[in-house]
Amino acid sequence: MSEVSFEQLLNEEGSLNQIRTNAIVTGTVIGVKDNEINLNIGYKADGIITKSEYTTDPSLDLKEAVHVGDELRVKVLKVNDGEGQVLLSYRRLAVDRSYEILQESLEQGTVLSGKVSQVTTGGLSVMVGGVRVFIPASMVSDYFERDLSHYQDQEVEFVITECVPRKRRVIGNRKQVLQSRREAAEEALLSRIEEGMILNGTVRSLTDFGAFIDLGGADGLLHISEMGWGRYEHPKKVFTVGQEVEVFVKSIKGKKISLSMKFPDQNPWLNADEKYAIGNVVKGTVARMQDFGAFVQLAPGVDALLHVSQISPDRIEKPSDVLKIGQEIEAKVVEYDSDTKRISISIKALEMDRERPAESAPIQIPEEVSAAVAREEAVQTLADALPVLEEVEETVEENAEEAVMEAPKDALVKALAEAAEESKEKNEE
Repeated sequence: MSEVSFEQLLNEEGSLNQIRTNAIVTGTVIGVKDNEINLNIGYKADGIITKSEYTTDPSLDLKEAVHVGDELRVKVLKVNDGEGQVLLSYRRLAVDRSYEILQESLEQGTVLSGKVSQVTTGGLSVMVGGVRVFIPASMVSDYFERDLSHYQDQEVEFVITECVPRKRRVIGNRKQVLQSRREAAEEALLSRIEEGMILNGTVRSLTDFGAFIDLGGADGLLHISEMGWGRYEHPKKVFTVGQEVEVFVKSIKGKKISLSMKFPDQNPWLNADEKYAIGNVVKGTVARMQDFGAFVQLAPGVDALLHVSQISPDRIEKPSDVLKIGQEIEAKVVEYDSDTKRISISIKALEMDRERPAESAPIQIPEEVSAAVAREEAVQTLADALPVLEEVEETVEENAEEAVMEAPKDALVKALAEAAEESKEKNEE
């Protein structure tokens, strides 16, 4: 039996007093098994760390994560686990330290980052040093997002707005980080852009009235009426979130940036006078219909009215009886107004033109025949004028010479003119 001095017992007693519940100690790994780690903590009994007290990841291989000789800082859970060993926890000490870091971050406004471990309708869960930080849906982004699923397993940045260790409650705010950075980027962007400048951007969100385009520091509004020269029912039928677009700055009012994709050089009305001149045959697509007619898109931004009376030579009640949305048609331009940008077209007129037989070429009359006809016409003209001359003689006899001569002359000239005109028409026939 070995002898133990009083001094040794005193030292052991002193060590026993230091190894107490919740104490923080440092030990050296002396053994690693599949489900536990053995530690020499300088006490009469060794310490043991179960796998669940080392990690929350059940798939972790302890033999790969920890090796003999490693030093670990741990927390004492029980001085005697019932088998004479000291029960330790590596995970809980890390959690306690994490809470301390989170509390310091709250006080200093430090920006933290972590991977999203879970997504719910209420928000995101991010693990930081074994501590769950919850980011409510309203604090995830600086704009409303209905679907948060794309954040799963993504690394996000946030600040701590609430930390209560005893309740295990930690709240994060990502929106605050984004707003702060956006304000700085917005100021820089506004200082360098001007109206008319062409920019590249990314569709950030879509609404019923337009799309918000991220210009790399600030958002600009691309109204549905400015998405192009065509007519669009809803922005979602034109763009998708994340799509890259080219726009130009239409106006800047304070921090409000209005964008447009109606580039002037792409204006479909630039050569409209030639393209849509009256009589031209055009092709288009039925875009929409009313009871009084159909609107046909001849080009993006150029619509023509096809009145119900001009759809067919036959009488129809309404356009939908013979036409369909998206149907391609060919028609004749019957009205064009460049000032009001109004175009009227007719299928009926085009069909009638095509059904009408081609006109014969004009008849060529020989010169000698023309001369003979001209002489005959002249003789006939003089014959037609004889009654007028006789009337002049009778009038001269009955009335004063000066007063009478004006009327017969006018009558004679008029008769000769009418006869000449009639002769000309006959000649043309």
